[in-house]
Amino acid sequence: MTVKVRFAPSPTGKLHVGNIRTALVNWLFAKGRNGVFVLRIDDTDLERSTKENEDGIRTDLTWLGMTWDETFKQSEKFDRYTAAAEELKAKGLLYPCYETPEELERRKKIAQSRGKPPVYDRAALELTDADRKDLETQGRKPHWRFKLSGGRAEWVDLVRGQQSIDTASVSDPVLIREDGSFLYTMPSVVDDIDAKITHVIRGEDHVTNSGAQIEIFLALGAKPPEMAHMPLLIGADGQGLSKRLGSLSAQELRNSGFEPMAILSLLGKIGTSDPVEARDSLQQLALEFAFSKMGRAPARFDENELNGLNSHIVRGLDFASVQARLARLPYGDKATPEFWDAVRGNIVTVPDATLWLTVVYGGGLTGPELDAVDQAFIGEAAKLFPAGDVTLETWKVWVDAVKAKTGRKGKGLFMPLRRVLTDQEHGPEMDRMLVLIGGDKARARLVQAAP
Repeated sequence: MTVKVRFAPSPTGKLHVGNIRTALVNWLFAKGRNGVFVLRIDDTDLERSTKENEDGIRTDLTWLGMTWDETFKQSEKFDRYTAAAEELKAKGLLYPCYETPEELERRKKIAQSRGKPPVYDRAALELTDADRKDLETQGRKPHWRFKLSGGRAEWVDLVRGQQSIDTASVSDPVLIREDGSFLYTMPSVVDDIDAKITHVIRGEDHVTNSGAQIEIFLALGAKPPEMAHMPLLIGADGQGLSKRLGSLSAQELRNSGFEPMAILSLLGKIGTSDPVEARDSLQQLALEFAFSKMGRAPARFDENELNGLNSHIVRGLDFASVQARLARLPYGDKATPEFWDAVRGNIVTVPDATLWLTVVYGGGLTGPELDAVDQAFIGEAAKLFPAGDVTLETWKVWVDAVKAKTGRKGKGLFMPLRRVLTDQEHGPEMDRMLVLIGGDKARARLVQAAP
């Protein structure tokens, strides 16, 4: 059997880390078994779906390296869904209901007040043809529910183990709205049948929904695929990520300069027994992936971990691989391999190099605020700055001379010099920075800061 999975985003918004993780686990599972990865665009909501979002999804997946083997759009298959609905109607498994949302809410509250579960009571099944005609004459249009068996839907989940949903304890799901549009539940099943999907991999919030979908698979004469329901993502603080998803979209992460493999390494390892470490490629992640490593607890997405992974990856990038990206930054067209080697250990993302590009290639800095004592110290240091070209030895020679003259040492010696030359308290090694800044610019900054 060829493993075949699908990632099914809705083009009503942008991909965020939760979506990316679902796509990634599907991709890793399939590619680790020489399988097929299908991109399905769930655009049945024609009012909210946009071409811009659809294009963005494809751009994001391509940027992340998760290319697809097949793709299709649900909006191209409405005739197929209609045919499936008619088949279910003919079998007596899809029935019309006429209750308004207000009436359903009222019944729900009554059931709860009596200590009963708020399950739809199937009152619509008691309607006669005359009753339905009368309701439609009043202007009511039916929504259509799938009649669950009332038995147990069971499967062995690749993450959660043996699962069993008592379909008598849940309401018959609405498959078609009053306006004739399809909800997610049935089209997804039809698509999985048509595309011959072997494994459905998604979040654990779909567990109950899977019970109903298993019965729809069987009702349409198909064998349900194997299923895996992953724990959901939470933030480092243990709270949900829903309020942060805008800033954690693939587009925003890309624009902020994060490396694809940093994002994928984090999302591929959190919630598993593997250590969270940077990986070189998706293929490596695929070889290491196994559902047996995935725990049941929510997976914690920690942005500090993402920063650490990204910093690790950036430190390993050579100048040739970042030159074009640096060139898009202020002063970046002046960057050299020596510049990159000096600063890459002090940045989290490539765009963070903007600070050091300005320090090295920009004009005059604002300069730190120094007290009178430090100003006098800088005045002495300026007088001792070596003449001629600056080399890697210049920093040590100069600092030794300043130390001997002023008696300063340690932080009191190094910090004022670093602050005046770079406007920063921390950063790359100063012997290399001094060479990059150059003698003329260094002398000018010292003179500017002196009394």
